[in-house]
Formats: sequence, C-alpha cells, structure tokens
Amino acid sequence: MSVSVKALLDAAHALVPRMAPDEARKHMAESDALVVDVRDSHEVAQTGKVKGAINVSRGMIEFRADATTPFYEPAFRKERMILLYCASGGRSALVGKVLKDMGYGQVHNIGGFKDAAAAGLEIEPA
Repeated sequence: MSVSVKALLDAAHALVPRMAPDEARKHMAESDALVVDVRDSHEVAQTGKVKGAINVSRGMIEFRADATTPFYEPAFRKERMILLYCASGGRSALVGKVLKDMGYGQVHNIGGFKDAAAAGLEIEPA
C-alpha cells in the first residue's frame, strides 16, 4: 500500500506537538533543550541558524540520533527535550515522528526558520 505525503504529514502532526517560538525560547533559556535545524546545509549556509542549534539534515537524523551508529551525535539523549525546525515545519514534523518512533519522548516542532527569526529567536551564522 502506498502512502501520500499528506498522510505522512498528518500522522507526524498528530504525534509531534507544535510549539510556538516564544515558548521554545523559554525552554531554550530554562532547560537543557536541544535545538535541531533539519534543513539541508546549503539552506543553513544561506540564512544562518537559530543560535545554539545543531544542523542535522533530515536524511541523517536516524544515524545521528542512534547511539549504536558511528555517526551518533552525543547531544541526542532520549531524556532531553528536542526542539525541531526546518524551512516551513513539514520536514521538522516528519523528523519529529522518526525521533518519537526511536524512543525520544519530548519532541516538539517549532515550525519554520522564518517564523522563529520573526519571533525574535537569536540567529547566528552557519
């Protein structure tokens, strides 16, 4: 059975809660939240990224988030809150679902980079 992009996004949005950038800012300041930019590196190079975020493209997320792979990024810890964003919120929702499937509990989609920047989250060069 084939699945459409709409069905994949609907499932991801149902599982991964959306968090407003203002609320994300609070968690970034008050907790050990990991902010992950899931855009491709050329996108990040053009615009910069949210200050303190790590860039892990959607295509590498499983490898970076799984401690059993040689590509594991130690910043990923299953007890840590993870705040995801991309260009518009679609890829970050899909990545959020993958992380939930992998056992990460506190995963939130903060939407698109432009929304985060417009809400005043600090931006730094890539």
